[in-house]
Amino acid sequence: MRARWLPSCLGLLLAAAPSVAAPPHWAQWRGPDGQGIASDPSVPLEWGPTKNVLWKAAIPGRGHSSPVVWGDRIFLTTAIEGDVVPGAQPVRHVIEGQEFKHPDGVGADHKQTLEVLALDAGSGRILWQQTAWEGTPYDTRHKRGSYASPTPVTDGALVYAYFGSEGLYVYDFEGKPKWSWKTGGIASFGVGVGTSPVLFGKLVILQCDEDNGEKSFLVGLDRKTGKQVWRTPRNVELSWATPILVKGERTELVTAGNQAIIGYDPASGRELWRMKGLESNAVPSPVAGDAVVVLSSGFPTKVAVAVRPGGSGDVTGTERVLWRYDKGTAYVPSPILVDGLVYLVTDKGLVTCLDARTGKVHYEGGRPPTGASFMASPVAVAGHLLLSNMDGDTVVLKTGTAHEVVRSNPLGEPIAASPAVAGGRIYVRGERHLFAIGTP
Repeated sequence: MRARWLPSCLGLLLAAAPSVAAPPHWAQWRGPDGQGIASDPSVPLEWGPTKNVLWKAAIPGRGHSSPVVWGDRIFLTTAIEGDVVPGAQPVRHVIEGQEFKHPDGVGADHKQTLEVLALDAGSGRILWQQTAWEGTPYDTRHKRGSYASPTPVTDGALVYAYFGSEGLYVYDFEGKPKWSWKTGGIASFGVGVGTSPVLFGKLVILQCDEDNGEKSFLVGLDRKTGKQVWRTPRNVELSWATPILVKGERTELVTAGNQAIIGYDPASGRELWRMKGLESNAVPSPVAGDAVVVLSSGFPTKVAVAVRPGGSGDVTGTERVLWRYDKGTAYVPSPILVDGLVYLVTDKGLVTCLDARTGKVHYEGGRPPTGASFMASPVAVAGHLLLSNMDGDTVVLKTGTAHEVVRSNPLGEPIAASPAVAGGRIYVRGERHLFAIGTP
């Protein structure tokens, strides 16, 4: 693993901003509790290329992972594609006895360099850049995707960066490698992995689902040493959704899946309950609140389902399954649950608002100002939702039972990664840059 420590001139900064003083953290995919909800009311809700952009830093390569923030450090991952490697081939996929090659799968015939970066939150300067892995990857990725799609996670001492079949790599805050772990190969139907690591107690937990589910598993690793603490097989086809920790009388790790939705004990990996799955590709992450977990999928069929955690055995068809809604969901963006309301966002930015406990529809199909493609998941801050799109705009929408668009904020380059909010700032990863949005 190769490290590079970079001088400040390589940050390609728009403007130097004051250092961030003791900010809160956004330490994982979708921030605190993995729910996409920010508690900081001081962030600006209006910005543009020349307004409230404190700095922008050029990021090499291609990545859809979100930035994570701890104190004055920002971490993110990227993938840099190199030359064609003659003879390189991805893993072979077989579906119902027939070989399958995804028509949009690319990248496995090129050298790929997977990197972890640390930036200074005050200025955007790249502090260090570690090469975690180099070579030809195990599988292709979708042409719109990236080999750096999972978001890293940090506990304030170490940062954990996951790249699917190419491994989990752990660094301290100075960029020193601490340990790494290999999955053994995760076939991903040729489109790449999406699930991000989750921290619980002394563990870092990975959901490692593959093609047909025959080799799918969850694993809990000691987060200081990488030693395997538990491993649980799960016969569930490939999922891209990041599991969430749901807190109540007990803490459960809830996973989305095509064949089954399952709640586990995160300390041991023991299955607690399960129910009939989404019967569709599990890409959006679950959300939770008010003793309800909402899971969704948007392809090949649209479905959202709410379940009350805390069950035992198979809860399919019981009173724990609260409601089901069969439209308005996304293939990629995750929903968000705020103040008892769940918001579903389609891949075109249409928003539906439901009561999280009852499924009552408050509004359906609320439209963005202009048509666009949405891949980033929404973030809630200061009574508003932020919905970023591939045109480079972030739509600001009021929360509540009526659909009300406040404004649309342009940044000028496609946004596939979900924003991070910390220390009075919004960090937005575009196709080529990381932007820090805040009040000067």
